Amino acid sequence: MLVLTRKNNQSIMIGDQIEIIVVEVRGDQVKLGIKAPKSVSIYRSEIYNEITAENKLATEAGVDKLGEIEMLIKKPQ
Repeated sequence: MLVLTRKNNQSIMIGDQIEIIVVEVRGDQVKLGIKAPKSVSIYRSEIYNEITAENKLATEAGVDKLGEIEMLIKKPQ
């Protein structure tokens, strides 16, 4: 892990298209601004974790449903 110290209005670059700017420091909170192309998805980590968990559940449910559909198709009429 890279750890950097920045002050208000200072920034870091990730590659040549993503800039993270320290907008404000108040108490134990830091407000960050992120400049990135629209094609880059940006989420808070807790939201990202929820999305990946839901996606995993959706893919697992899809496998179960495929089995049910296969049984219905193979079922003699």
